[in-house]
Amino acid sequence: MDKLNQFKKASRLQVVPVMLIPVALGALGAWVWDGEFNIGLLLLTLVGAGAAHLFSNMINDLWDYRNGTDAVAQESADAISTHSGYLTKGIWSVRKFAAVTWGLFAVAALSGLALAFLSGWLAFVFGAIGGLIAYFYVAPPLRFGYRGRGYSELAILLSFGVLPVMGSYYVQTSRLDYRALLLSLPIGLLTTLILFNHHFLHWQADRQAGKKTLVVVWGEKRALRFSRLLLLLAALSLIACVAAEVLPIYALVGLLTAIPLYSVYGRLQDRNASHAYGPLMGASVKATFRCGSILILSLILQGLI
Repeated sequence: MDKLNQFKKASRLQVVPVMLIPVALGALGAWVWDGEFNIGLLLLTLVGAGAAHLFSNMINDLWDYRNGTDAVAQESADAISTHSGYLTKGIWSVRKFAAVTWGLFAVAALSGLALAFLSGWLAFVFGAIGGLIAYFYVAPPLRFGYRGRGYSELAILLSFGVLPVMGSYYVQTSRLDYRALLLSLPIGLLTTLILFNHHFLHWQADRQAGKKTLVVVWGEKRALRFSRLLLLLAALSLIACVAAEVLPIYALVGLLTAIPLYSVYGRLQDRNASHAYGPLMGASVKATFRCGSILILSLILQGLI
């Protein structure tokens, strides 16, 4: 049990729903739109996507540790570290941390190969693109998260929206559909918002370590404006999904989940201490989980009706 708890913390298992929700949405879309659904394929997709997400979390920690970003965040009095701390505090050795990290990658890769055999080669392509994005997010030479040009936000939109929704739909049907792309946008943008708001927690430490997130490049005032814009785009994309009949009209209930998050923005100034962004981060995660759950329930209800 102690080893399991350590694994949960090291991999940040508590946030894995941000990957499982879009996978479920893609499979449910196949069921509602095309009447095709295979529970075995869905479970295999969930295992592979979940392992890929945990790999992404841990490989980011590993490279941020090697790049010195974690150490700077830990030493900064105003920064809130969002890593597990297993490397900076010496709880796990680098060798052990890397072994678990690449073990998760192996699970994801084997799942992708199995799905490619069962559903078509594009299933592996979706997974491979996601794996490359996960690795090079902080790993050289690409290091998306260090460039500050919106690459990291685009990478998250693809990895936690477009790829898992469209990939899961493809696994069920062995074909692509524009409806899966539209369905990926609300949940993908909300997950991108989580990542973006997460940068506020330690943006000054990121700047010291040379990590050029958009918050570092733009500063707090402009970054907060963009954060609000991401929330608006997520809401508009949900409305677009209903208008295009990708989702039933009662899926609009998901818009209500943005209200608590929007209210947090009103309590923030143009400049804030790092701890002031804790509620924003928490509200972002809750909005994503709640909205994603409502979309899942909406598709299930539509399929049953």
